[in-house]
Amino acid sequence: MFKICLVEDEIDLSNLIKTYLEKAGYHVTCFTKGNDAINYIGSDVDLWILDIMLGDDVNGYDIIKEIRKKDEIVPVIFTSARDQDLDKILGLELGSDDYITKPYSSKELVLRVNNIIKRVYKDKMATSINYGDYVIDADKRMVFEKEKDIKMTTLEFDLLILFLKNKEKTFSREEILNAVWGSDYFGSDRVVDDLVRRVRKKLPKLNLDAIYGYGYRLL
Repeated sequence: MFKICLVEDEIDLSNLIKTYLEKAGYHVTCFTKGNDAINYIGSDVDLWILDIMLGDDVNGYDIIKEIRKKDEIVPVIFTSARDQDLDKILGLELGSDDYITKPYSSKELVLRVNNIIKRVYKDKMATSINYGDYVIDADKRMVFEKEKDIKMTTLEFDLLILFLKNKEKTFSREEILNAVWGSDYFGSDRVVDDLVRRVRKKLPKLNLDAIYGYGYRLL
């Protein structure tokens, strides 16, 4: 799950943006004061959203300068109530990736965030699969529901990946046995039912349907 740090001193706007970003699948940390944001630099953040004008003596420009001392790559979006070319130019010179003028649509901001995340982290995204609230890292073989790490066995994870990569395809129990246990497995195909039951228990939001007398499919 990608992590975003939002620095915005308008509390109502901050809460609104946080809600939209979380619905889009991001984990969001919010700050209303520039000094608090600076103290957070160095934490695991995939993208910063900085309001230029803040309520204390630290502004968005001060924050990006500190960010760039430690990380030259992490993307930064500036927001401001001032629609001035000088602000945009200065932001770009300091290493920002985008600039959006207030008032702005929350949906527009989310779209801009999505575009930057796809561009900057395209290699990382290639190994991630999203299903509802679940994020599956195929390389690390890890499953998350928001911040929660859901522990899965090797067979459970292999079954999950099989269905995620073949959504709406119906698999017979024999096909699942061959794909997960291997063609040299000898034993009852009822082990498939037990494995499905365990995966459903750990991932109750998974829409895994049973096809009576045949097998299973993921919707």
